[in-house]
Amino acid sequence: MPVAAAQWKAIADHAERSLTELFEDGGRLDLLSTRLEWGEGETAGGIRFDWSKTHLDEGLLANFEALADASDFAAKREQLLTGAKINVTEGRAAEHTAQRGVGAEASVEEAAALHLRMKMLVEAIHEGALGEVNHLIHIGIGGSALGPAMAVDALTRDLELVDVHVVSNIDGLALEQAFAACDPATTLVAVASKTFTTIETMTNAASALKWLADNGVTDPSGRVVALTANPEAAVEWGVDETRILPFPESVGGRYSLWSSIGFPVAIAAGWDEFEAMLAGGQVMDEHFRTAEGRANLPLRAAFADQYYTRVRGCQTRAVFAYDERLALLPDYLQQLEMESNGKRVTASGEPVDAPTAPITWGGVGTDAQHAVFQLLHQGTHLIPVDFIASIAPGDELDPAHHRILLTNCFAQGAALMAGGNMAADGKDPARAFPGNRPSATMLCDDLDAATLGALIAFHEHRTFANAVLMGINPFDQFGVELGKKMANDIEGGSESFDASTEALLAAAGLSGD
Repeated sequence: MPVAAAQWKAIADHAERSLTELFEDGGRLDLLSTRLEWGEGETAGGIRFDWSKTHLDEGLLANFEALADASDFAAKREQLLTGAKINVTEGRAAEHTAQRGVGAEASVEEAAALHLRMKMLVEAIHEGALGEVNHLIHIGIGGSALGPAMAVDALTRDLELVDVHVVSNIDGLALEQAFAACDPATTLVAVASKTFTTIETMTNAASALKWLADNGVTDPSGRVVALTANPEAAVEWGVDETRILPFPESVGGRYSLWSSIGFPVAIAAGWDEFEAMLAGGQVMDEHFRTAEGRANLPLRAAFADQYYTRVRGCQTRAVFAYDERLALLPDYLQQLEMESNGKRVTASGEPVDAPTAPITWGGVGTDAQHAVFQLLHQGTHLIPVDFIASIAPGDELDPAHHRILLTNCFAQGAALMAGGNMAADGKDPARAFPGNRPSATMLCDDLDAATLGALIAFHEHRTFANAVLMGINPFDQFGVELGKKMANDIEGGSESFDASTEALLAAAGLSGD
Protein backbone atom coordinates (compact mmCIF):
# COMPACT_ATOMS: atom_id res chain seq x y z
CA MET A 1 0.00 0.00 0.00
CA PRO A 2 1.43 3.46 -0.93
CA VAL A 3 2.56 5.74 1.88
CA ALA A 4 -0.40 7.75 3.27
CA ALA A 5 -2.92 5.71 1.25
CA ALA A 6 -5.30 5.55 4.21
CA GLN A 7 -5.22 9.33 4.64
CA TRP A 8 -5.82 9.90 0.95
CA LYS A 9 -8.79 7.54 1.06
CA ALA A 10 -10.27 9.44 4.00
CA ILE A 11 -9.88 12.70 2.07
CA ALA A 12 -11.46 11.24 -1.07
CA ASP A 13 -14.35 9.77 0.92
CA HIS A 14 -15.11 13.01 2.76
CA ALA A 15 -18.67 14.16 2.11
CA GLU A 16 -18.77 17.15 -0.20
CA ARG A 17 -20.85 20.19 0.72
CA SER A 18 -21.43 23.29 -1.40
CA LEU A 19 -19.66 26.51 -0.55
CA THR A 20 -22.89 28.26 0.37
CA GLU A 21 -23.75 25.37 2.69
CA LEU A 22 -20.34 25.59 4.30
CA PHE A 23 -20.92 29.28 5.06
CA GLU A 24 -23.99 28.32 7.08
CA ASP A 25 -21.58 27.08 9.74
CA GLY A 26 -20.56 29.70 12.27
CA GLY A 27 -16.89 30.50 12.60
CA ARG A 28 -15.90 29.74 9.03
CA LEU A 29 -13.90 32.93 8.68
CA ASP A 30 -12.06 32.20 11.93
CA LEU A 31 -11.28 28.73 10.59
CA LEU A 32 -9.94 29.74 7.18
CA SER A 33 -9.15 33.46 7.12
CA THR A 34 -5.89 34.49 8.78
CA ARG A 35 -3.92 37.73 8.86
CA LEU A 36 -0.12 37.58 9.01
CA GLU A 37 1.46 40.79 10.33
CA TRP A 38 4.98 42.15 10.73
CA GLY A 39 6.85 45.25 11.85
CA GLU A 40 5.56 48.35 13.60
CA GLY A 41 5.19 52.01 12.74
CA GLU A 42 6.41 52.77 9.22
CA THR A 43 7.59 49.17 8.75
CA ALA A 44 4.26 47.62 9.71
CA GLY A 45 2.52 45.49 7.13
CA GLY A 46 0.38 42.45 6.67
CA ILE A 47 -1.50 40.11 4.36
CA ARG A 48 -4.92 38.52 4.92
CA PHE A 49 -5.01 34.95 3.58
CA ASP A 50 -8.63 33.89 3.06
CA TRP A 51 -9.33 30.28 2.05
CA SER A 52 -12.96 30.36 3.29
CA LYS A 53 -14.34 30.24 -0.29
CA THR A 54 -12.74 26.83 -0.83
CA HIS A 55 -14.26 23.48 0.09
CA LEU A 56 -11.92 22.96 3.02
CA ASP A 57 -13.83 22.31 6.22
CA GLU A 58 -13.03 20.96 9.66
CA GLY A 59 -13.13 17.36 8.50
CA LEU A 60 -10.91 17.91 5.46
CA LEU A 61 -8.45 19.97 7.48
CA ALA A 62 -8.16 17.18 10.04
CA ASN A 63 -7.69 14.57 7.32
CA PHE A 64 -5.05 16.67 5.58
CA GLU A 65 -3.23 17.23 8.86
CA ALA A 66 -3.13 13.45 9.24
CA LEU A 67 -1.77 13.23 5.67
CA ALA A 68 0.94 15.77 6.49
CA ASP A 69 1.94 13.70 9.53
CA ALA A 70 1.98 10.49 7.48
CA SER A 71 4.08 12.27 4.81
CA ASP A 72 6.64 13.28 7.46
CA PHE A 73 6.04 16.95 6.73
CA ALA A 74 7.61 18.29 9.94
CA ALA A 75 10.84 16.36 9.41
CA LYS A 76 11.12 17.37 5.76
CA ARG A 77 10.46 21.01 6.66
CA GLU A 78 13.27 20.76 9.20
CA GLN A 79 15.57 19.30 6.54
CA LEU A 80 14.74 22.14 4.18
CA LEU A 81 15.34 24.86 6.77
CA THR A 82 18.55 23.44 8.23
CA GLY A 83 20.49 22.75 5.05
CA ALA A 84 20.08 18.97 4.86
CA LYS A 85 20.29 17.33 1.43
CA ILE A 86 16.56 17.59 0.72
CA ASN A 87 17.22 17.50 -3.06
CA VAL A 88 17.74 13.75 -3.04
CA THR A 89 18.18 13.14 -6.77
CA GLU A 90 21.05 15.62 -7.00
CA GLY A 91 22.39 15.02 -3.51
CA ARG A 92 22.37 18.60 -2.27
CA ALA A 93 20.56 21.05 -0.06
CA ALA A 94 18.04 23.70 -1.19
CA GLU A 95 19.20 26.74 0.74
CA HIS A 96 17.27 29.69 -0.62
CA THR A 97 15.91 30.47 2.86
CA ALA A 98 19.48 30.91 4.13
CA GLN A 99 19.68 33.92 1.80
CA ARG A 100 16.92 35.41 3.98
CA GLY A 101 18.58 34.47 7.27
CA VAL A 102 16.87 31.15 8.00
CA GLY A 103 19.02 28.04 7.62
CA ALA A 104 22.22 26.36 8.67
CA GLU A 105 24.43 28.80 10.57
CA ALA A 106 27.35 28.55 8.15
CA SER A 107 25.06 29.05 5.14
CA VAL A 108 23.38 32.07 6.71
CA GLU A 109 26.80 33.59 7.42
CA GLU A 110 27.93 32.93 3.85
CA ALA A 111 24.77 34.54 2.49
CA ALA A 112 25.30 37.62 4.67
CA ALA A 113 28.88 37.96 3.43
CA LEU A 114 27.82 37.63 -0.22
CA HIS A 115 25.01 40.15 0.32
CA LEU A 116 27.54 42.59 1.80
CA ARG A 117 29.73 42.12 -1.28
CA MET A 118 26.73 42.85 -3.51
CA LYS A 119 25.71 45.87 -1.42
CA MET A 120 29.18 47.37 -1.74
CA LEU A 121 29.13 46.99 -5.53
CA VAL A 122 25.58 48.34 -5.83
CA GLU A 123 26.39 51.38 -3.73
CA ALA A 124 29.65 51.95 -5.60
CA ILE A 125 27.77 51.92 -8.91
CA HIS A 126 25.16 54.34 -7.56
CA GLU A 127 27.99 56.62 -6.38
CA GLY A 128 29.60 56.63 -9.84
CA ALA A 129 32.55 54.28 -9.36
CA LEU A 130 31.91 52.78 -12.81
CA GLY A 131 31.09 56.11 -14.38
CA GLU A 132 27.63 57.29 -15.27
CA VAL A 133 25.22 54.34 -15.24
CA ASN A 134 21.68 54.97 -16.43
CA HIS A 135 20.80 51.56 -17.86
CA LEU A 136 21.29 47.91 -17.00
CA ILE A 137 20.68 45.08 -19.46
CA HIS A 138 20.17 41.99 -17.29
CA ILE A 139 20.69 38.79 -19.29
CA GLY A 140 19.51 35.46 -17.90
CA ILE A 141 16.88 32.80 -18.47
CA GLY A 142 14.36 30.93 -16.33
CA GLY A 143 14.63 31.91 -12.68
CA SER A 144 17.58 34.16 -13.46
CA ALA A 145 15.22 36.36 -15.46
CA LEU A 146 11.64 35.75 -14.28
CA GLY A 147 12.29 36.69 -10.66
CA PRO A 148 14.27 39.88 -11.33
CA ALA A 149 11.82 41.02 -14.04
CA MET A 150 8.84 40.51 -11.74
CA ALA A 151 10.43 42.24 -8.74
CA VAL A 152 11.81 45.19 -10.71
CA ASP A 153 8.41 45.72 -12.32
CA ALA A 154 6.65 45.56 -8.95
CA LEU A 155 8.98 47.84 -6.99
CA THR A 156 10.09 50.54 -9.43
CA ARG A 157 6.86 52.00 -10.76
CA ASP A 158 7.43 55.18 -8.71
CA LEU A 159 11.23 55.41 -8.75
CA GLU A 160 13.86 53.65 -10.81
CA LEU A 161 17.44 54.58 -9.93
CA VAL A 162 18.71 52.69 -12.98
CA ASP A 163 16.61 51.74 -16.00
CA VAL A 164 16.61 47.92 -16.10
CA HIS A 165 15.85 45.76 -19.12
CA VAL A 166 15.63 42.00 -18.52
CA VAL A 167 16.41 39.85 -21.57
CA SER A 168 15.94 36.09 -21.55
CA ASN A 169 14.81 35.05 -25.02
CA ILE A 170 17.47 33.92 -27.48
CA ASP A 171 15.36 35.57 -30.19
CA GLY A 172 17.53 38.52 -31.21
CA LEU A 173 14.51 40.82 -31.30
CA ALA A 174 14.40 40.79 -27.49
CA LEU A 175 18.00 41.96 -27.23
CA GLU A 176 17.60 44.52 -30.00
CA GLN A 177 14.64 46.00 -28.15
CA ALA A 178 16.82 46.49 -25.08
CA PHE A 179 19.60 48.00 -27.17
CA ALA A 180 17.16 50.51 -28.65
CA ALA A 181 16.16 51.71 -25.19
CA CYS A 182 19.70 52.12 -23.84
CA ASP A 183 22.66 54.44 -24.34
CA PRO A 184 25.71 52.16 -24.66
CA ALA A 185 27.95 54.78 -23.03
CA THR A 186 25.93 54.58 -19.79
CA THR A 187 24.87 50.92 -19.86
CA LEU A 188 26.00 48.01 -17.70
CA VAL A 189 25.37 44.38 -18.62
CA ALA A 190 24.58 41.81 -15.93
CA VAL A 191 25.10 38.20 -17.00
CA ALA A 192 23.15 35.84 -14.74
CA SER A 193 23.94 32.15 -15.11
CA LYS A 194 24.47 29.59 -12.38
CA THR A 195 27.03 27.66 -14.43
CA PHE A 196 28.06 30.53 -16.72
CA THR A 197 27.61 28.13 -19.62
CA THR A 198 23.86 28.44 -20.43
CA ILE A 199 23.85 28.73 -24.21
CA GLU A 200 20.99 31.24 -24.52
CA THR A 201 22.46 33.51 -21.85
CA MET A 202 26.06 33.36 -23.06
CA THR A 203 25.05 33.92 -26.70
CA ASN A 204 23.03 37.00 -25.69
CA ALA A 205 25.91 38.19 -23.50
CA ALA A 206 28.39 37.93 -26.36
CA SER A 207 26.05 39.95 -28.59
CA ALA A 208 25.68 42.59 -25.86
CA LEU A 209 29.45 42.99 -25.62
CA LYS A 210 29.66 43.32 -29.40
CA TRP A 211 26.95 46.01 -29.28
CA LEU A 212 28.96 47.93 -26.69
CA ALA A 213 32.15 47.65 -28.75
CA ASP A 214 30.41 48.60 -31.99
CA ASN A 215 29.09 51.71 -30.29
CA GLY A 216 32.37 53.10 -29.01
CA VAL A 217 32.79 51.46 -25.60
CA THR A 218 36.53 50.81 -25.43
CA ASP A 219 36.39 48.16 -22.69
CA PRO A 220 33.11 46.22 -23.04
CA SER A 221 34.14 43.57 -20.50
CA GLY A 222 34.61 46.35 -17.98
CA ARG A 223 30.88 47.04 -18.21
CA VAL A 224 29.88 43.49 -17.23
CA VAL A 225 28.73 42.22 -13.83
CA ALA A 226 28.57 38.42 -13.47
CA LEU A 227 26.01 36.73 -11.22
CA THR A 228 26.98 33.09 -10.92
CA ALA A 229 27.72 30.04 -8.79
CA ASN A 230 30.76 29.40 -11.01
CA PRO A 231 33.05 32.46 -10.55
CA GLU A 232 35.98 30.71 -12.22
CA ALA A 233 34.05 30.44 -15.48
CA ALA A 234 33.16 34.14 -15.29
CA VAL A 235 36.83 35.08 -14.82
CA GLU A 236 37.76 32.88 -17.77
CA TRP A 237 35.06 34.60 -19.84
CA GLY A 238 36.71 37.94 -19.09
CA VAL A 239 34.89 39.44 -16.10
CA ASP A 240 37.08 41.04 -13.44
CA GLU A 241 36.64 39.31 -10.09
CA THR A 242 35.65 42.61 -8.45
CA ARG A 243 32.50 42.56 -10.59
CA ILE A 244 31.60 38.92 -9.96
CA LEU A 245 28.81 38.36 -7.46
CA PRO A 246 28.73 34.67 -6.52
CA PHE A 247 25.88 32.70 -5.03
CA PRO A 248 25.94 29.16 -3.57
CA GLU A 249 25.45 26.04 -5.66
CA SER A 250 22.71 25.05 -3.19
CA VAL A 251 20.46 27.91 -4.35
CA GLY A 252 18.30 26.74 -7.25
CA GLY A 253 17.54 28.97 -10.21
CA ARG A 254 13.83 29.48 -9.58
CA TYR A 255 14.58 30.23 -5.93
CA SER A 256 17.55 32.53 -6.61
CA LEU A 257 16.00 36.01 -6.54
CA TRP A 258 17.21 36.38 -2.93
CA SER A 259 20.85 35.89 -3.92
CA SER A 260 23.05 37.94 -6.24
CA ILE A 261 20.49 37.16 -8.96
CA GLY A 262 18.55 39.97 -7.26
CA PHE A 263 21.27 42.45 -8.29
CA PRO A 264 19.02 44.24 -10.84
CA VAL A 265 16.40 44.75 -8.11
CA ALA A 266 18.95 46.43 -5.86
CA ILE A 267 20.34 48.49 -8.76
CA ALA A 268 16.88 49.66 -9.86
CA ALA A 269 15.13 50.11 -6.51
CA GLY A 270 18.06 50.63 -4.12
CA TRP A 271 19.66 48.40 -1.52
CA ASP A 272 17.14 49.29 1.19
CA GLU A 273 14.31 47.96 -0.95
CA PHE A 274 16.14 44.72 -1.71
CA GLU A 275 16.88 44.30 2.00
CA ALA A 276 13.21 44.93 2.86
CA MET A 277 12.23 42.22 0.37
CA LEU A 278 14.59 39.82 2.15
CA ALA A 279 13.04 40.78 5.49
CA GLY A 280 9.53 40.10 4.21
CA GLY A 281 10.62 36.69 2.99
CA GLN A 282 12.12 35.97 6.40
CA VAL A 283 8.80 36.78 8.10
CA MET A 284 7.16 34.07 6.01
CA ASP A 285 10.06 31.68 6.67
CA GLU A 286 9.61 32.06 10.43
CA HIS A 287 5.87 31.52 10.14
CA PHE A 288 6.39 28.44 7.98
CA ARG A 289 8.99 27.11 10.43
CA THR A 290 6.91 27.54 13.59
CA ALA A 291 3.21 27.22 12.65
CA GLU A 292 1.75 23.74 12.76
CA GLY A 293 -0.99 22.00 10.82
CA ARG A 294 -3.79 24.14 9.43
CA ALA A 295 -2.33 27.25 11.11
CA ASN A 296 0.61 27.04 8.70
CA LEU A 297 -0.50 29.20 5.78
CA PRO A 298 1.58 27.62 2.98
CA LEU A 299 0.59 24.14 4.21
CA ARG A 300 -3.09 25.13 4.39
CA ALA A 301 -2.87 26.41 0.80
CA ALA A 302 -1.34 23.07 -0.21
CA PHE A 303 -4.28 21.26 1.43
CA ALA A 304 -6.63 23.12 -0.92
CA ASP A 305 -4.33 22.61 -3.91
CA GLN A 306 -4.20 18.87 -3.31
CA TYR A 307 -7.93 18.59 -2.76
CA TYR A 308 -8.75 20.22 -6.09
CA THR A 309 -6.02 18.55 -8.12
CA ARG A 310 -6.17 15.03 -6.73
CA VAL A 311 -9.74 14.66 -5.48
CA ARG A 312 -11.71 16.98 -7.76
CA GLY A 313 -9.58 16.41 -10.87
CA CYS A 314 -8.77 20.08 -11.56
CA GLN A 315 -6.01 20.28 -14.15
CA THR A 316 -5.32 24.01 -13.80
CA ARG A 317 -5.12 26.73 -11.14
CA ALA A 318 -5.59 30.39 -12.04
CA VAL A 319 -3.91 33.39 -10.41
CA PHE A 320 -5.28 36.90 -10.94
CA ALA A 321 -3.44 39.90 -9.53
CA TYR A 322 -5.72 42.90 -9.12
CA ASP A 323 -2.69 45.15 -9.15
CA GLU A 324 -0.73 46.25 -12.22
CA ARG A 325 2.49 45.99 -10.20
CA LEU A 326 2.02 42.21 -10.06
CA ALA A 327 1.47 41.80 -13.79
CA LEU A 328 4.41 39.39 -14.06
CA LEU A 329 3.56 37.31 -10.98
CA PRO A 330 1.59 34.62 -12.88
CA ASP A 331 4.59 34.08 -15.20
CA TYR A 332 6.90 33.79 -12.19
CA LEU A 333 4.59 31.32 -10.46
CA GLN A 334 4.33 29.20 -13.60
CA GLN A 335 8.00 28.35 -13.40
CA LEU A 336 8.09 28.06 -9.62
CA GLU A 337 5.20 25.61 -9.45
CA MET A 338 5.33 23.72 -12.74
CA GLU A 339 9.10 23.26 -12.90
CA SER A 340 9.18 22.24 -9.23
CA ASN A 341 6.22 19.87 -9.08
CA GLY A 342 5.67 18.81 -12.68
CA LYS A 343 7.00 15.32 -11.98
CA ARG A 344 5.90 11.77 -12.72
CA VAL A 345 7.99 9.87 -10.16
CA THR A 346 8.29 10.16 -6.40
CA ALA A 347 11.42 11.19 -4.55
CA SER A 348 12.27 7.50 -4.27
CA GLY A 349 11.90 6.97 -8.04
CA GLU A 350 8.53 5.19 -8.04
CA PRO A 351 5.78 6.23 -10.48
CA VAL A 352 3.33 8.68 -8.93
CA ASP A 353 -0.15 7.28 -8.38
CA ALA A 354 -2.11 10.51 -8.97
CA PRO A 355 -1.83 13.90 -10.71
CA THR A 356 0.96 16.18 -9.52
CA ALA A 357 1.22 19.90 -10.36
CA PRO A 358 -1.72 21.54 -12.11
CA ILE A 359 -1.10 24.00 -14.93
CA THR A 360 -0.62 27.45 -13.39
CA TRP A 361 -1.93 30.37 -15.43
CA GLY A 362 -3.48 33.77 -14.88
CA GLY A 363 -3.58 37.44 -15.66
CA VAL A 364 -4.19 40.91 -14.32
CA GLY A 365 -7.28 42.38 -12.75
CA THR A 366 -10.20 43.61 -14.75
CA ASP A 367 -8.40 42.82 -18.04
CA ALA A 368 -8.82 39.12 -17.29
CA GLN A 369 -12.50 39.57 -16.43
CA HIS A 370 -13.16 40.60 -20.02
CA ALA A 371 -11.07 37.77 -21.45
CA VAL A 372 -11.24 34.49 -19.52
CA PHE A 373 -13.74 34.82 -16.68
CA GLN A 374 -16.58 33.68 -18.94
CA LEU A 375 -15.08 30.19 -18.78
CA LEU A 376 -14.50 30.41 -15.02
CA HIS A 377 -18.16 31.25 -14.36
CA GLN A 378 -20.02 29.21 -16.98
CA GLY A 379 -17.53 26.82 -18.54
CA THR A 380 -17.42 23.08 -17.91
CA HIS A 381 -14.02 23.16 -16.18
CA LEU A 382 -13.71 23.53 -12.44
CA ILE A 383 -10.76 25.90 -11.90
CA PRO A 384 -9.63 27.06 -8.46
CA VAL A 385 -8.76 30.76 -8.50
CA ASP A 386 -6.38 32.85 -6.42
CA PHE A 387 -7.06 36.59 -6.17
CA ILE A 388 -4.26 38.91 -5.02
CA ALA A 389 -4.91 42.58 -4.25
CA SER A 390 -3.60 45.53 -2.24
CA ILE A 391 -5.69 47.77 0.02
CA ALA A 392 -3.37 50.70 -0.70
CA PRO A 393 -3.37 51.86 -4.33
CA GLY A 394 -0.26 52.05 -6.45
CA ASP A 395 -1.42 55.24 -8.16
CA GLU A 396 -2.26 58.81 -7.16
CA LEU A 397 -5.32 59.25 -9.37
CA ASP A 398 -8.96 59.63 -8.35
CA PRO A 399 -9.62 57.01 -5.60
CA ALA A 400 -12.48 55.76 -7.80
CA HIS A 401 -9.91 53.81 -9.83
CA HIS A 402 -8.78 51.70 -6.90
CA ARG A 403 -12.25 51.39 -5.41
CA ILE A 404 -13.60 49.95 -8.66
CA LEU A 405 -10.58 47.64 -8.93
CA LEU A 406 -11.09 46.17 -5.46
CA THR A 407 -14.87 45.87 -5.72
CA ASN A 408 -14.42 43.93 -8.95
CA CYS A 409 -11.91 41.62 -7.28
CA PHE A 410 -14.14 40.85 -4.31
CA ALA A 411 -17.27 40.57 -6.47
CA GLN A 412 -15.67 37.93 -8.69
CA GLY A 413 -14.95 35.67 -5.74
CA ALA A 414 -18.47 36.14 -4.40
CA ALA A 415 -20.02 35.44 -7.82
CA LEU A 416 -17.94 32.31 -8.40
CA MET A 417 -19.17 30.97 -5.07
CA ALA A 418 -22.83 32.02 -5.15
CA GLY A 419 -23.76 31.62 -8.84
CA GLY A 420 -27.29 32.56 -9.84
CA ASN A 421 -29.42 33.43 -12.89
CA MET A 422 -29.44 36.89 -14.45
CA ALA A 423 -32.75 36.39 -16.29
CA ALA A 424 -35.74 38.36 -14.99
CA ASP A 425 -37.63 35.15 -14.32
CA GLY A 426 -34.51 33.31 -13.19
CA LYS A 427 -35.10 30.51 -15.70
CA ASP A 428 -32.88 31.23 -18.73
CA PRO A 429 -30.14 28.53 -18.86
CA ALA A 430 -27.88 30.78 -20.95
CA ARG A 431 -27.89 33.29 -18.10
CA ALA A 432 -27.44 30.70 -15.35
CA PHE A 433 -24.29 30.39 -13.26
CA PRO A 434 -23.79 27.17 -11.28
CA GLY A 435 -21.66 28.74 -8.56
CA ASN A 436 -19.90 26.54 -6.03
CA ARG A 437 -16.62 27.47 -7.71
CA PRO A 438 -13.70 27.93 -5.33
CA SER A 439 -11.38 30.88 -4.86
CA ALA A 440 -8.88 32.16 -2.33
CA THR A 441 -7.87 35.77 -1.68
CA MET A 442 -4.59 37.29 -0.54
CA LEU A 443 -5.30 40.89 0.48
CA CYS A 444 -2.18 42.93 1.19
CA ASP A 445 -2.07 46.14 3.20
CA ASP A 446 0.23 47.58 0.55
CA LEU A 447 2.46 46.23 -2.17
CA ASP A 448 5.82 47.30 -0.81
CA ALA A 449 9.11 45.39 -0.88
CA ALA A 450 8.48 43.51 2.37
CA THR A 451 5.03 42.42 1.20
CA LEU A 452 6.41 41.26 -2.13
CA GLY A 453 9.06 39.25 -0.28
CA ALA A 454 6.44 37.64 1.95
CA LEU A 455 4.24 36.77 -1.04
CA ILE A 456 7.08 35.15 -2.95
CA ALA A 457 8.28 33.17 0.08
CA PHE A 458 4.69 32.06 0.74
CA HIS A 459 4.46 30.58 -2.74
CA GLU A 460 7.88 28.92 -2.42
CA HIS A 461 6.80 27.19 0.78
CA ARG A 462 3.38 26.36 -0.67
CA THR A 463 5.16 24.64 -3.56
CA PHE A 464 7.36 22.69 -1.15
CA ALA A 465 4.39 21.68 1.02
CA ASN A 466 2.57 20.37 -2.05
CA ALA A 467 5.64 18.34 -2.98
CA VAL A 468 5.83 16.77 0.47
CA LEU A 469 2.16 15.78 0.37
CA MET A 470 2.73 14.19 -3.06
CA GLY A 471 6.02 12.54 -2.06
CA ILE A 472 8.00 14.15 -4.88
CA ASN A 473 11.25 16.14 -5.08
CA PRO A 474 10.54 19.78 -6.09
CA PHE A 475 14.19 20.76 -6.45
CA ASP A 476 15.32 18.97 -9.61
CA GLN A 477 14.23 19.75 -13.17
CA PHE A 478 15.55 17.07 -15.48
CA GLY A 479 12.66 17.66 -17.87
CA VAL A 480 14.26 20.98 -18.78
CA GLU A 481 17.45 19.27 -19.89
CA LEU A 482 16.19 16.91 -22.63
CA GLY A 483 15.13 19.66 -25.04
CA LYS A 484 18.41 21.48 -24.41
CA LYS A 485 20.38 18.34 -25.21
CA MET A 486 18.51 17.74 -28.45
CA ALA A 487 18.95 21.38 -29.48
CA ASN A 488 22.69 21.03 -28.90
CA ASP A 489 22.66 17.81 -30.93
CA ILE A 490 21.00 19.66 -33.81
CA GLU A 491 23.49 22.53 -33.53
CA GLY A 492 26.38 20.08 -33.57
CA GLY A 493 24.91 17.90 -36.30
CA SER A 494 25.65 14.85 -34.18
CA GLU A 495 22.33 13.06 -34.36
CA SER A 496 19.54 12.24 -36.77
CA PHE A 497 15.91 12.81 -35.85
CA ASP A 498 12.45 11.73 -36.90
CA ALA A 499 11.26 12.49 -40.43
CA SER A 500 9.14 15.46 -39.37
CA THR A 501 11.99 17.15 -37.48
CA GLU A 502 14.43 16.49 -40.32
CA ALA A 503 12.00 18.06 -42.79
CA LEU A 504 11.56 21.14 -40.59
CA LEU A 505 15.33 21.52 -40.29
CA ALA A 506 15.69 21.28 -44.04
CA ALA A 507 12.89 23.79 -44.66
CA ALA A 508 14.56 26.27 -42.30
CA GLY A 509 17.95 25.77 -43.92
CA LEU A 510 19.37 24.13 -40.81
CA SER A 511 19.96 20.68 -42.24
CA GLY A 512 23.49 19.39 -42.44
CA ASP A 513 22.82 17.93 -45.88
